[in-house]
Amino acid sequence: FFLYARKSTEDEERQVMSIEAQLAELAEFAKRENIEIAETFIESKSVKKPGREIFNQMMNKVHESKEPVGLIAWHPFVSIVS
Repeated sequence: FFLYARKSTEDEERQVMSIEAQLAELAEFAKRENIEIAETFIESKSVKKPGREIFNQMMNKVHESKEPVGLIAWHPFVSIVS
């Protein structure tokens, strides 16, 4: 699995969790579900602007992989650690 954490640098008041908090919550989820994290991708870019370099690198690795790849990412409207 790949883990992806992102925080917009443009809209601090709308982004609820810091990257560090996202990583901690996602690591807890992965441990609880016995999911091995192969690589972690961290980005500080707005989704409104094209050209998210880290996201694109991650997706290229997904497409190039000979094995299935899962993605874990934090979403502000979904709790995975309840």
